[in-house]
Amino acid sequence: MRMKRIMLVCSAGMSTSLLVQKMEKAAQIDGIEADIFAVSASEADGKLSDAEKPVDVLMLGPQVRFMKAQFEGKVAGKNIPVAVIDMKDYGMMNGERVLQTAIQLIEEK
Repeated sequence: MRMKRIMLVCSAGMSTSLLVQKMEKAAQIDGIEADIFAVSASEADGKLSDAEKPVDVLMLGPQVRFMKAQFEGKVAGKNIPVAVIDMKDYGMMNGERVLQTAIQLIEEK
């Protein structure tokens, strides 16, 4: 099973970095090989176009949920699910729940 690449997008890439750490810890505990990273909305395009490291799922922080349709358009035809991180899970920095949501989205695609 190849490593899962989970990209989190927020307005500046800062607030999600703590969530990335919590998700990485959860992945380690669950034995899931995942490359989890956070980028700002402006950096996202570059990461999405990197053919060397394809993104498996794109998760938006609640503060950029208004960009969901825009990102869905950018990944159309690439088989990359786009979802908004649950506001409660985001607020509580629940890395385990956000990770499980990401894995579920990858498995359903």
